[in-house]
Amino acid sequence: MHVLRRPALLLGTALLAIAAPALAQTTNNAPKAAAGPTDGPQQRPWMNPALDSSARTELVLREMTLDEKLQLTFGYFSTTAEWQRSPIKNWQMPRDGLPDSAGIVPGIPRLGIPSQWQTDAGIGVATQRSATPRLRTSLPSGIATAATWNPDLAEAGGAMIGNEAYLSGFNVQLAGGMNLMREPRNGRNFEYGGEDPLLAGIITGREIKGIQSQNVVSTMKHFAFNGQETNRFNIDHRIGEQAARQSDLLAFEIALETGNPGSVMCAYNRVNGFYACENDWLLNQTLKQDWGYKGFVMSDWGATHSTTQAANSGLDQQSGWAFDRSPYFADALREAVNNGYVSQDRATDMARRILWAMFDNGLFDRPVAGDRATTIDYAAHAAVTRADAEEGIVLLKNSAGLLPLAGTARSILLIGAHADVGVLSGGGSSQVYPHGGPVNGLAVPDEFPGGFPGPRLYHPSSPMKALQARTRATVTYLDGKDAKAAAAAARKADVVIVFGEQWTGESIDAPDLNLPDNQDALIDAVARANKRTVVVLEAGGPVLMPWLGKVGAVLAAWYPGTSGGEAIARVLTGEVNPSGHLPATFPAALSQLPRPVIEGDPKLDRDSHPMGNYDIEGAAVGYKWFDRTGARPLFPFGHGLSYTSFALHGLTATPAGKTVQARFTITNTGKVRGKGLAQLYVAGTGWEAPKRLGGFSKVDLAPGESRTISLTIDPRLLATFDSTTRGWKIAGGDYQLLLAHSATDIARRATVRLAATTLDKRGR
Repeated sequence: MHVLRRPALLLGTALLAIAAPALAQTTNNAPKAAAGPTDGPQQRPWMNPALDSSARTELVLREMTLDEKLQLTFGYFSTTAEWQRSPIKNWQMPRDGLPDSAGIVPGIPRLGIPSQWQTDAGIGVATQRSATPRLRTSLPSGIATAATWNPDLAEAGGAMIGNEAYLSGFNVQLAGGMNLMREPRNGRNFEYGGEDPLLAGIITGREIKGIQSQNVVSTMKHFAFNGQETNRFNIDHRIGEQAARQSDLLAFEIALETGNPGSVMCAYNRVNGFYACENDWLLNQTLKQDWGYKGFVMSDWGATHSTTQAANSGLDQQSGWAFDRSPYFADALREAVNNGYVSQDRATDMARRILWAMFDNGLFDRPVAGDRATTIDYAAHAAVTRADAEEGIVLLKNSAGLLPLAGTARSILLIGAHADVGVLSGGGSSQVYPHGGPVNGLAVPDEFPGGFPGPRLYHPSSPMKALQARTRATVTYLDGKDAKAAAAAARKADVVIVFGEQWTGESIDAPDLNLPDNQDALIDAVARANKRTVVVLEAGGPVLMPWLGKVGAVLAAWYPGTSGGEAIARVLTGEVNPSGHLPATFPAALSQLPRPVIEGDPKLDRDSHPMGNYDIEGAAVGYKWFDRTGARPLFPFGHGLSYTSFALHGLTATPAGKTVQARFTITNTGKVRGKGLAQLYVAGTGWEAPKRLGGFSKVDLAPGESRTISLTIDPRLLATFDSTTRGWKIAGGDYQLLLAHSATDIARRATVRLAATTLDKRGR
């Protein structure tokens, strides 16, 4: 058979005059349409679906040569569009790769091993920028899904985008982003799940589970401590092991247990002196040994820095050649294995982990069959993403019942953010180009001149048109570029809705938390002219609101996705009762943050070694930092209003083995149906902060209806991590359970006494 010719080891950066690997010489690696008589279980026993994934993996490994095993460890970027204009010499599109996609790892037809066709990212099937990108359904941003506090919605959204990935010819989706929000200005916060390890872990884990239900490998990322884009390729984040295990790593651990991702993507940055993709403590000791992870670790695109050290420290697959300076896992890895610097057993283990993930997620049994996008049910998928957007919208303020919009309003003025056309999305590799829009995906001409992470894209779901369809009022639009004209028009309207936008994207952090382009002044002028002003925020994370006291209502709509305009209109009019709650604290000022100024220096090159100190806050991320310092936020973690009201009562707490079981009742005390969220915090001593989120439950209740709920606290949320034993310990004594509407709005308290308890490495 013809084996893929692996590129020779090269020196120099991937962006400076390097010769491309000879990928054009590969054979067609697409799976066969049907197994012939010589391809059955007798000849290929690993193709027997009755066997478990581990057994099937061992069977095929016995038949593989070293070259074939190592072939699985090296992936290629799969695009021509942007790279045709790059300084890379002789770059050739991988022959079997899907155009403008994240990458391909060629398969091995001799053994029936399919290629791995990889697509970005966590809100849908993304595409590299081109004149004719794939047009697909976009979920709301990850932080919007976290704001739903609804794991079922997260899983449904994951299944939706997994289905579109599968029908687009992809079997690996680089989705499952969940870095905790240590830095509110991080340009990728919109992709992630907020600041709390329990909430982020469960929501992201359920999305991963949904994606993998469609026979697509999901990728939990970016492992770990990838908390900012400034110096993202080389900043060295320092953090103690106990603090790490009780914060970001606990979030990843919970997501792993919830979703069982086939792959984990290691991050660009350094952690405690070592790059994340050659970090033995992260990849071997924590992920594979302590957590027992069976899948494989792939590098982020451009995050590999060595051959021997990376392989021995736990990296299983170099991704996206030619982003790295050298093809470290090509000929150099084969030589390292042959000379004993990387053992044969380790080479086999790398292949084993990749194959196990492929077997475990159906890539052998239900192989992709090329691009079948014409069979995607876009109407059904639009309903999935709309439900997610609606439940993720957070009503932050609602003075004098301004919302829902009264049917008596005769004129409604919309201002700003292209609300006549669509809704904003975040930029970078996760960009989904919208189905139903122009062929180039741009409903609004690109307003970002700097290339990546652009384009600045709007999904063609018009809030104005959606409001016009739901109200008898005259709905008009102004772009808001002239604040005086906007204020003059506002005086004549019954209600004004200002759409404030904060565009963020991969590779750049926000300079501050103010709305850019003088939008704060615009909102202030409009609110002075008309007290019946509503602000709808389309943002990637927390923003400051110097005008908050002057406006009547505020909605955080995040980046609401394909059906975002409809979702916003349905909430504004009361067709949907808002039920979102903040997954991250909104600070009142930058001075309240652990780092008022972002660490690092954007002017430093990739060979520098800037430092970041996460030990400032340690595990006290977000609301825990505010609790610990006593600072009063603009809006607390967990905050969210409704058009009805809810009461929390009847809290009891009982020891249950190594943990605590809580029981309480939630009642809809208002006049309309709504979804109420009960948040259960636990307070102990000797922790990083006074309290931790220990559980939550969201329920749909009719007026006057009550529901009794039982929650069991994860023992790790009662414990501290012991770096000596690499296990968890619960101190004996009294613990308080706090039943709450938000991190600062405590409704009921109960006390429970626990005996001192030692847990194992997995918190059991």
